[in-house]
Amino acid sequence: MALDLEVNGRRVSVEVDPATPLLWVLRENLGLTGTKFGCGAAQCGACTVHVDGRAARSCVMPASAAAGRRVTTIEGVEGGVAKALVSAWIEEDVPQCGYCQSGQVMSAAVLLAENASPSDADIDACMSGNVCRCATYVRIRRAIHRAAASLKGGPR
Repeated sequence: MALDLEVNGRRVSVEVDPATPLLWVLRENLGLTGTKFGCGAAQCGACTVHVDGRAARSCVMPASAAAGRRVTTIEGVEGGVAKALVSAWIEEDVPQCGYCQSGQVMSAAVLLAENASPSDADIDACMSGNVCRCATYVRIRRAIHRAAASLKGGPR
């Protein structure tokens, strides 16, 4: 069956079973491999994408559920929030193995789009569904605070 999707601002049509997880359509059919497979059960956050501006776990979302909605992957994130997060991630030396980072950044981007001054509790609540096997959680929190300050033009 042909599904029409909007991915990273581009309309695409893919021939897939409508029940195919969106993750596999993104990776296998569209070649967008920045979104990672972690657990396959929406527990680790490695597969996080934005669907209509909200964080969604693509490993459990049927591709048919994304039809007619805006899907953004790590490859398509842009703008001030994305730039601030990437810069903060580098400055705080967040990545170690890097496997979870696309999902972490995607969740953090939604948080900062909704809350310009998140507290530690806000960050922890938003990021709690993203597992980092390298346990860089303290650096992730610092990076999100740094990105928030950068977006407000304050000291980093």
